[in-house]
Amino acid sequence: MEPTAPSLSRTYSDRVYPDPWEKVLDYRRVREYAAEHPNAGRVRVGRALDLPSARVRGWLKDAVPDPVRGINAAIDRGWLDPDPESETAAELVDLLAHVLAGGSIAAKTYTPAVTPGKRVSAAEVRKAFERVGVETRTRNADTPNRATEIVPTCDGTVLGRCLVAMGAPTGVKTSLDHLPAVVWDVPQQVRRSFARIYVRHRGLKYADKSTTQVQVERPSSFIAELREVLNDVLDERVTTADTGITISAAAARELGVE
Repeated sequence: MEPTAPSLSRTYSDRVYPDPWEKVLDYRRVREYAAEHPNAGRVRVGRALDLPSARVRGWLKDAVPDPVRGINAAIDRGWLDPDPESETAAELVDLLAHVLAGGSIAAKTYTPAVTPGKRVSAAEVRKAFERVGVETRTRNADTPNRATEIVPTCDGTVLGRCLVAMGAPTGVKTSLDHLPAVVWDVPQQVRRSFARIYVRHRGLKYADKSTTQVQVERPSSFIAELREVLNDVLDERVTTADTGITISAAAARELGVE
């Protein structure tokens, strides 16, 4: 299940390697060769592995490529290759729901941010980050005309890249035309939690009725897949309209959306 080391590495860009995963593999080859041949210099290592000696030199002197740093950090956090049945997978998918429905991932820094809503408190958002092992801070709380956001204080860019590897977009989300495939990799109860979080962020709450309208500026394919997820986890009625998805009062109660 995503994120994996190859997919995480490919969230990085590189001027030399079209596929950053190849850079990770070359770095590992150099380090392994050096460990087996501790007296070998950069020229010998480069010739043995068919790599430029100038590139090898930095790696022999403990320079670590950014994708390798990211992979190492994600391994330390336990984020890579999660078992779909594991608590880690459930925690990552829950956070993915918060980001897709109520947040964003910065295109330049890959830092995820989530804005609390009427149904989703700041404490709940902070807990979602804390469950995957990162602490948070509040941003823009006192800034006029800016949404208050909860952002991680450590390893935020690596976490954001992991979420991108799972299918989250960077920058503007309106072009996202499909739900991340990982939503279907996890057990139904995790998918149900994903749906509940998404609806609690995006669902309009009416004073005079219990029906919930989920409005999303997304292509019709995304809306259709979101309805498919809701139909999978609910027995009660869910309908699709031009403005989004309508969740009946009975379905809202079944989902646990008040």
